[in-house]
Amino acid sequence: MASMESLIALVNRIQRACTILGDHGDGDGALPTLWEELPSVVVVGGQSSGKSSVLESIVGRDFLPRGSGIVTRRPLVLQLHKLESGVQEYAEFLHLENKRFTDFAAVRKEIQVETDRLTGKSNRISNVPIHLSIYSPNVVNLTLIDLPGLTKVAVEGQPESIVQDIENMVRSYIAKPNCIILAISPANQDVATSDAIKISREVDPTGERTFGVLTKLDLMDRGTNALDVRLLAFFPFPFSLFLSVGRSYRLKHPWVGIVNRSQADINTNMDMIAARRREGDYFSTSTEYGHLASKMGSEYLAKLLSKHLESVIKARLPAIASMINKSIDELESELDQLGKPVAIDAGAQLYTILELCRSFDRIFKEHLDGGRPGGDRIYTVFEYKLPVDLRRLPFDRHLSFQNVRKAVSQADGYQPHLIAPEQGYRRLIESSLNFFRAPAQSSVDEVHFLLKEIVRMSIRETQELRRFPTLQAELAAAAYEALERFREGSKKTVLRLVDMESSYLTVDFFRKLPQEVERGEGPLSAASEDRYSEGHFRRIGSNVSSYIGMVSETLRNAIPKAVVHCQVREAKRCLLDHFYTQLGRKEGKQLAQLLDENLELMERRQQCAKRLQLCKAARDEIDSVSWSR
Repeated sequence: MASMESLIALVNRIQRACTILGDHGDGDGALPTLWEELPSVVVVGGQSSGKSSVLESIVGRDFLPRGSGIVTRRPLVLQLHKLESGVQEYAEFLHLENKRFTDFAAVRKEIQVETDRLTGKSNRISNVPIHLSIYSPNVVNLTLIDLPGLTKVAVEGQPESIVQDIENMVRSYIAKPNCIILAISPANQDVATSDAIKISREVDPTGERTFGVLTKLDLMDRGTNALDVRLLAFFPFPFSLFLSVGRSYRLKHPWVGIVNRSQADINTNMDMIAARRREGDYFSTSTEYGHLASKMGSEYLAKLLSKHLESVIKARLPAIASMINKSIDELESELDQLGKPVAIDAGAQLYTILELCRSFDRIFKEHLDGGRPGGDRIYTVFEYKLPVDLRRLPFDRHLSFQNVRKAVSQADGYQPHLIAPEQGYRRLIESSLNFFRAPAQSSVDEVHFLLKEIVRMSIRETQELRRFPTLQAELAAAAYEALERFREGSKKTVLRLVDMESSYLTVDFFRKLPQEVERGEGPLSAASEDRYSEGHFRRIGSNVSSYIGMVSETLRNAIPKAVVHCQVREAKRCLLDHFYTQLGRKEGKQLAQLLDENLELMERRQQCAKRLQLCKAARDEIDSVSWSR
């Protein structure tokens, strides 16, 4: 079973990994955040509430920057590690690897320098934390997060939004359900107006997670004390701090009183260990607080927080492990979709491009063959649109009595036909067959449009291609160019089918016509009919119309075969053949340009890889520690 100290050390190591790998808990939810799940003690207080003095008293060292206005402008993750008695204490910053500080004045200076590195010399704030680890015999194992002090107004040099910016940062930390809030309030002011208590109440209305700290007890007005606040904390029921008439804020945990160093003590550089002893002497000799001396002071506060943090970590660890395992599965799945980073070697790059083309080609064929939607729309062109277009051809108008008479008359020239107007028949048939050219070309264009749409769909659905916009564009251009060639070939073929019908008429159809007339009206009436009567011309129009109907059925069956053979089949067979030929001639630099990744996807892969690295490191850390249940 692991010791409680190792559980705090475990969370410390995970927090350090979070900072190194960019998990500050301030994301937009696009990535799972481990920082949000880790139990922590967050120090909240208004400016001049004594917040820095409490931290320094817990550490036993004077190490925090001081001054007017906003001094803390970045979160400070303060990790305390207890050493054996007699071992020299030292400090380490996460951003300064393998550098130890034994001079705590240098620690103060480095905090200021590292703060200015991100925020500049201005009074802006940043949510990127500074990690400071202090190893000392004078501390308990504990992690505290110090945040900028709450303020009510912006002073000169501060942006107008500074008040709200600080509140938002503080609220983002303490709103987490596994956050322990250390609310610092000066005892020489009205606790009901405390900035720390007000904001704590917003996120922890039941007071379950909040520890109240009263500073500057020695500065209270003569004749007053904090017993009303302090003693009520030991009642069997939760303490109620009355904020206003009729409203109260209950804290589950007892308040702790602190006596800070005075400004004169700070100016004379009073040793913090001596200040601790003086604080203890104050409480033990105080007539008001003597009976509570064992549960007052910064040393007691540190032990109280350490013990509570240990219990929270122990309770939360199984849930944290579960969240980590779930995040690992999700991140690994997304990284599989995003693909591996692009290789540098030209041969590997060519192989990658060919694999991507094969993936695209496979999806394209699935659309055509019915494995994915899209190919069925080509069938619709042949089954519905082409027949409709054929039926709408203006043969009734073209083969009207007036047009037939005109065509037959003009075909005879200055000599009338002797038996049958063969030239008139041929002219009427040829002019009628020309109408089939438009539906034939329309079928070709419709299928061409659908094939282009299927190419676009296939490129979108090829997950691996999404990483490479340049290759997508090149691949689409090559596919469109090939489809254009197929369309031209298909168009020539279908028009040739129409021209073939004009080149050689089906003679048997016309040989049967006189027999049909004789069977219908008798030979005498047929022979004696005036060849220039209206009935004669109408019969010619009817015969031509019947012949055109026969040709229409023939073309209705032949055009789809030609289009599929010349366009669909060719697209399946050799859509990217020309692209492959060009690809083989490209040099390494040109191949690299094709694999110029989408910047957003590159960033996303890097983010996922870092977060996966963090989660796996955290999982390994947790697996190395066992705890009692």
